[in-house]
Amino acid sequence: MYAAFLGLAHAPFSIAPDPRYLFMSERHREALAHLLYGLDAGGGFVLLTGEIGTGKTTVCRCFLEQIPAHCNVAYIFNPKLTVPELLRSICDEFGVVHRPAVPGAETVKDCLDPLNEFLLQQHAAGRNNVLIIDEAQNLAPDVLEQLRLLTNLETSERKLLQIILIGQPELRAMLARPELEQLAQRVIARYHLQALGPEETRQYIAHRLAVAGLQGPPPFQRRALARVHALAGGVPRRINLLCDRALLGAYAAGVREVSDAMVRKAAREVFDANAAAPRPAGGRARWWAAGAGGLLGAAAVAGLGWSMGWWPQPAAVAGRPAAQAPAPQASAAPVAAAAASGASAPQAAASAPAVPLTLARFLSAQPAADTAPAWQLLAQAWQASLPADVADPCAVLAPEGLRCWRSRRASLNLLRLLDRPALLTLQPSDAQQGARGAVLLRLDGAMATLQGVDGATLQVPVVELAPLWHGETATLWKAPANLPAGDDVAATAAGAAWLDRQLALAGAAPAGSRGVSPEVRRARVHQFQLGQGLTPDGQAGPLTLMLLNRAAGVQEPRLRGGA
Repeated sequence: MYAAFLGLAHAPFSIAPDPRYLFMSERHREALAHLLYGLDAGGGFVLLTGEIGTGKTTVCRCFLEQIPAHCNVAYIFNPKLTVPELLRSICDEFGVVHRPAVPGAETVKDCLDPLNEFLLQQHAAGRNNVLIIDEAQNLAPDVLEQLRLLTNLETSERKLLQIILIGQPELRAMLARPELEQLAQRVIARYHLQALGPEETRQYIAHRLAVAGLQGPPPFQRRALARVHALAGGVPRRINLLCDRALLGAYAAGVREVSDAMVRKAAREVFDANAAAPRPAGGRARWWAAGAGGLLGAAAVAGLGWSMGWWPQPAAVAGRPAAQAPAPQASAAPVAAAAASGASAPQAAASAPAVPLTLARFLSAQPAADTAPAWQLLAQAWQASLPADVADPCAVLAPEGLRCWRSRRASLNLLRLLDRPALLTLQPSDAQQGARGAVLLRLDGAMATLQGVDGATLQVPVVELAPLWHGETATLWKAPANLPAGDDVAATAAGAAWLDRQLALAGAAPAGSRGVSPEVRRARVHQFQLGQGLTPDGQAGPLTLMLLNRAAGVQEPRLRGGA
């Protein structure tokens, strides 16, 4: 209903599992890596848990897409079964024929014997067998014990069956019971999938809107995005429900932008609960506690908004300049500044300026964004050189085997994924200075290292950097000189051959494979994209090629190890 009103080709927040909207956060990629590890771990249990709607099914779908051809898979999606029913279901999934020894009275042994014979045959043929059980928190204790016994089917070299249990957090509690200790000891890998963080929520919403065909500015105000994360708790399914109803409300009101109030109203309609906690009845102490909680909550939301850049920081506190206003990160900032200059921590605490001032001074010395000097900084991080008056830096760098990639809507998570130095366009708090360019040289957890003119570097907390960066970035990647310049690198024979080699080096294609059809090549690219957490489209665009370089071992500067 609202899609056409907002210029969208599709409804962006359907809860149907549409593969076009696949969004793999860093947490989802880690969960996928645990499942893939289990394939070659030699048997036992792999455990994936998470709250309702956090994306366990998404991870499972990606996992099923990447299971190698030498693996047989049995998938049980309704585990509310008895032991005989479970064994019959497993045999049916693997295609194992089972018949009762006594007509009309099939026993557990009638299923176990042919299943064991099948697993032995498949092992002899070099094939692995994987059993996936979804919603495993619904398994009865006796069924869990039978699953443990299935892992006893083994040869002298390895177990014959790999079992993956996917379920809600109650599954972890179940396996912690004393009577299931033997099963718990056979869990070789476990991962608990948590909800999205504030920045990941923003990326998730932006991703779905972009896939749906959004061309203009995002239809959510910054405070509305913060409210969506707070009310949905970072759970993708709840985000979908809330955003869908909020956009419907905007359509009904005839506006193209969702406000904080609209999100609150949508939450009351969708979640059937008040967005704000009810005022408690009782004495003055309860009233005071509620007021204090509200103030703390407001402070938390304000701090979140300032740190993520959703609204500007205040210019002054109680009549003092903003530089003197206390900040949560200020206590650690002087120590970091002192470490850079060689001063001791006590001296820094007494005399060093706060991080915002240090960052402001650093930025004031940097060149204007997207100018030749700014691009020179980026080229230096890649051990390349550019003339001072270059008009088209990308054209000059191409003969040196470097390609450019630019984006106006990048995120810190994307930069972590690409793992390479990048030129950031930063907006100083003093708007009169204009946008400045600095190179992100390292990104270690919560700390970022910037490099500027004359090789000067500054380490700052990411939360201090985030309000100044609105997503505009540029970076480089290595490519052969004869690679086509467009988005389709396989448009020429040389480009297709290079892409096939990179896929093979990255383990996404058999070694030495060449001359494959375009369909096979696209399928391999699609598989690689799924594994890397990219939106899978089968096209080897710049993001895919950058990650291919990393997977293939191409020597390029890295963020985590510095340049």
